[in-house]
Amino acid sequence: MSFSSRRLFRIFTSFVVATSASATLPTTVFAQSMGGEGKFRNGAARVPASPSASAPAPAANEEATTVSSEQMTGRPDREVDLDRDVELVRGTTTVKADKAIYRIIKDEVDATGNVWMKRLTSRYTGDHAVLNIDSGEGYATNPTYILEPNGGRGKAQRADFLSNERAVLTQSTYSTCEALDPDWYIQSRTLDLDQGRDVGTMTNGIVYFKGMPIFGSPWLDFPLSDARKSGVLAPTLGATSTGGMELAVPYYFNIAPNRDLTITPKYIARRGLQMGGVARYMGEGYTGVTSGERIDDKLTNTTRYTFSTVHTQQFSNGVGFGWNVSKASDNNYPTDFSNTLTGVSQRLLLRNVYASYAATYWSVTANVAKYQVLQDPLLPITQPYDRVPQVLFNASRPDVGGFDLSATGEFTRFSSPNLVGGDRSSITPKISYPILGTSYYITPTVSVDATNYRLNNQAIGLPVSLNRVTPTFSVDSGLTFERDTTFFGREMSQTFEPRLYYLRTPYRDQNQFPVFDTALADFNFSQIFSDNRFVGRDRISDANQITFGATSRFIESNGVERMRVAAAQRYYFAQPRVALPDAVTNLGSKSDLLAALSGQITNEVGIDTAVQYSQSNSQFQQANYGVRWQPAPKKVLNLSYRLDRTNPIIGSNGTLENLKQYDLSGQWPLSARWYGVGRINYSIPDKTVTEGLAGLEYRADCWVFRMVAQRLPTSSAQATTSFFIQLELNGFAKIGSNPMDALTSSIPGYQIVNKPDSLSRN
Repeated sequence: MSFSSRRLFRIFTSFVVATSASATLPTTVFAQSMGGEGKFRNGAARVPASPSASAPAPAANEEATTVSSEQMTGRPDREVDLDRDVELVRGTTTVKADKAIYRIIKDEVDATGNVWMKRLTSRYTGDHAVLNIDSGEGYATNPTYILEPNGGRGKAQRADFLSNERAVLTQSTYSTCEALDPDWYIQSRTLDLDQGRDVGTMTNGIVYFKGMPIFGSPWLDFPLSDARKSGVLAPTLGATSTGGMELAVPYYFNIAPNRDLTITPKYIARRGLQMGGVARYMGEGYTGVTSGERIDDKLTNTTRYTFSTVHTQQFSNGVGFGWNVSKASDNNYPTDFSNTLTGVSQRLLLRNVYASYAATYWSVTANVAKYQVLQDPLLPITQPYDRVPQVLFNASRPDVGGFDLSATGEFTRFSSPNLVGGDRSSITPKISYPILGTSYYITPTVSVDATNYRLNNQAIGLPVSLNRVTPTFSVDSGLTFERDTTFFGREMSQTFEPRLYYLRTPYRDQNQFPVFDTALADFNFSQIFSDNRFVGRDRISDANQITFGATSRFIESNGVERMRVAAAQRYYFAQPRVALPDAVTNLGSKSDLLAALSGQITNEVGIDTAVQYSQSNSQFQQANYGVRWQPAPKKVLNLSYRLDRTNPIIGSNGTLENLKQYDLSGQWPLSARWYGVGRINYSIPDKTVTEGLAGLEYRADCWVFRMVAQRLPTSSAQATTSFFIQLELNGFAKIGSNPMDALTSSIPGYQIVNKPDSLSRN
């Protein structure tokens, strides 16, 4: 039988057949002006039949097949011919074509002419396709395809569908470029797209870029989304001034969703083959990273290595433990190998193991800490004391009858082969009474430091047991005023927050006390309102002083802080007398003045300024001036100046000099697709560029090319220059050496050129 209609008047046809191919049931025909379509379930149509019809109820997990076309002919219990605007839909599978034959018993569609198919998250077009709707098996000739998760696409001579989740393409291409003639693509003999495993596998694959083959492999696989997958990562090629050309070919093992391992053989032209690896893992309550490198260095004829492991773990009962251990083979490792998997570029390497327990109001931590010092001959570092062991105790209980109670305790055994060592025990209870109002606060606090030393390696005649008990009283207070105002034409709220802090600590003679871990604290806004001028417990500064400070903030209606201005200064009623060995204490009647100004002046311009001004010397002791101009995404210029007279450095001529530096960095489009990136850190006393970076980036529709050169100091007298060349094929691989860490750390506000535009307003 046959049904036909004009385009504006279609036939809605409902077929009902039994699950057995040999049995049929009556059909019912309904006319509807909105189109001709039939609903099928697993090869059997399902809509209400005539009242005399009876059929078994379909299973609950079955899905209906909807069929529509301009014209339908054939036997509804076996085979239907569909002509013009054909569409079959079941679940996540859709087939469209000019013509099709739907074989009901086989549940198979045979489509020709402008075939379009959607299977799960992939789409195909072709000249001719045969597909079993239920199993997903079939084929298509001369297909094109698009993978929705990552935008991968291409064409082939033939696509064989092995299931709903898997297809094998013959003589195929693959790319993430949207253009019909892509800038890059992979030509392969076969391409196996397994969406169930989220893996694409190629045989005899060749990567073409701008029509030129740049990479080939007899076997190549890659993830079909952003999910991780085991396999060879893109090789990295670069160069450094200390090692020459470098080629690394990492292999990634996706061991489990929460564990992976990367093995990286790296050939360094002047030094030989370096083997490295990074293992990462995490789970409920724990995480860790272990990495290492080893090389038989041809330049030094020695075996050189570095190793680092970090682990933290916390149990639900409050118990925790972990470690942070690093080691290097020799002092020059950071200088000779500036790019390391372990990140060992510093010269003080910690080896620490700890265990802890935390309860509601208290916690205790025990650890053992040792250090390896990688010495720079021109800037030697004093070997820190080993702490074998150290036990720390903290307790706090707020609002006990209006009082806040806390206590800290410590026992540490300091060990050194050549210096005075010993045990230090201390306990510091503290009680405060906060008085809080809607626009003010007053917090008086009383604390007592009790410390005992038992020393070894002391010189003859000096005491081996020392004690110190030092009380401290302070009052911290502040007010908050607020008003409506405008800031560069925008309505805002402005606050004025004065603060007054009084501190009284009596003098205790501590000249015979050792210095295990104590230094003078940096003078800044945090320290000026603290109760001790020193960091560490070997010195408790005497004090009879008051600190004045004030902060004003401009806040938008949405709560974002647009601008902040702050100033503070300390006044001494008595000159502090406690000092470190060989240090002179002469602070005068008042401290240096601290001032800061930071925020977003406009949507494009931000500033960050902080100064320490000595009124007695009429000069700035420290100053940092910074300005950022960011008029649009991927457009940023940073300029800063830094001055430090409090911590002189060794200049290029070997003499002590004040630190004076300019720092200029930025990212800027040079044309529609070219971007320039750079940074210059210039030392005024040395008249040299201490750190530098320069590069170019080219952004195409589906790839990015980067060239970057970076100069970094690795010691007081040496610097390393590294070259990065990278071709990033969007959604597939990054070929060459990766400069992204260098760019993001050197250029504040840098944005990746092939990521969506964003503009932060900090």
